[in-house]
Amino acid sequence: MRNLTMMTDLYQLTMMYGYYKNNIHNRKAVFDMYFRKPGENSAYAIAAGLEQVIDYIENLHFSEEDILYLDSLNLFDKGFFDILRELRFTGDIHAVPEGTVVFPNEPMVRVKAPLIEAQLIETALLNIINHQTLIATKASRVVMAAQGSSVLEFGLRRAQGPDAGIYGARAAVIGGCSATSNVMTGQMFGIPVRGTHSHSWVMSFPDELSAFRAYADAFPDACLLLVDTYDTLKSGVPNAITVFNELRERGYEPVGIRLDSGDLAYLSKKARMMLDEAGFPDARIVASNDLDEELIWDLKAQGAKIDIFGVGTSLITSRGCPALGGVYKMAAEEIDGEMVPRIKISENPVKITTPGYKKVVRIYNGGGKAIADLVMLDEEEIDVSKPLTIFDPVNTWKRMTIRNFTIKELLVPIFVDGKKVYNTPGLLEIQAHASKELDTLWDEYKRLKNPHVYKVDLSQKLYDLKQRLLKEYSWA
Repeated sequence: MRNLTMMTDLYQLTMMYGYYKNNIHNRKAVFDMYFRKPGENSAYAIAAGLEQVIDYIENLHFSEEDILYLDSLNLFDKGFFDILRELRFTGDIHAVPEGTVVFPNEPMVRVKAPLIEAQLIETALLNIINHQTLIATKASRVVMAAQGSSVLEFGLRRAQGPDAGIYGARAAVIGGCSATSNVMTGQMFGIPVRGTHSHSWVMSFPDELSAFRAYADAFPDACLLLVDTYDTLKSGVPNAITVFNELRERGYEPVGIRLDSGDLAYLSKKARMMLDEAGFPDARIVASNDLDEELIWDLKAQGAKIDIFGVGTSLITSRGCPALGGVYKMAAEEIDGEMVPRIKISENPVKITTPGYKKVVRIYNGGGKAIADLVMLDEEEIDVSKPLTIFDPVNTWKRMTIRNFTIKELLVPIFVDGKKVYNTPGLLEIQAHASKELDTLWDEYKRLKNPHVYKVDLSQKLYDLKQRLLKEYSWA
């Protein structure tokens, strides 16, 4: 585990110092982490990053080296450093499990802790969850476009730094990728790694055929050849077939070929015919070359004969939506033993926060499909034996009464009084959970373009609280 305590914005520390100077640093506060809108053309997001947040929280502490650096800034006094030396996370964290489908304006993480602790963890929590949720969501869209074909994550060389490559690959697997090219991610998280060879391998030999033969000799049980170095149909595929026949004579079966340039729809169809006619109907065709969900969707629509898609830059950088835009806002403070709701008001309505100590309940119909999410005050309960009326918190005239439904609370305890109480699942288990979560959504919410907007509503009690605070803090 790494100590990421100093991975924070300076203003977190200056606020912490201000709390200390005003003797309110131990006051309990509640913060919600959520996002205001999902990625481009998406109605949902796939929660990811919680495992790394847990590691961060468990290792949270300031070292003497950290204190010395902070002292050099000439901003803080000795008493503050004494507090930092002893600081550990002692609060409660509730969060949605990784792989959970989440929607705008509902808490993904709820923190209740002394103000100084809750303030400190904001930056790291947002950094970790924003990034991995972004990539997991992009991956889920790419996998959806592949319509059952496997998707491999190939983006390490284009990732924005080592951590983005390592944890982005992890998030891509949560989103549905079957494997990664990133060896370190495979080692760290126990997931499959895949790879063949590059054009430089072919160019390192006198000719393409000798390059293919050398690779087949090295990997007779896993021979997948890149066939577009010179001419895909006139040279690459015929030479691959020659080597495949030689492999078969030795008792091995080839894995397949990879296409990395040209008209992938046309080339894959022609290559499929050539491989089938040569007696290799089970040889798989892998395609790469700057793919994304829209290109893959188009290739599928054109009848491309591609079994596996390798997706790199567009996936690991979430091209089209480079940041999730999650935020971390105070929702309540504990004053004299009472939880007092807090609200932020803005001239921009989307930036007005929802106050209170809240939970999120997902409502399903009798067939197990998600109908809506209801953000409620934590003490509220839903009687599933009675009809439930929900309404849009902006256009309140939009109402719906639900009968024959089930519910699930999305936020689960992760830390209680600073102690971890959550059993972290394995990465492939998280991937399976994400797949099941997506199955609960109607196709209209999963469209690659112009998806239907999922309902995230407020309970009547929470809506009334928000309206009351808006009026109290309005000076108009």
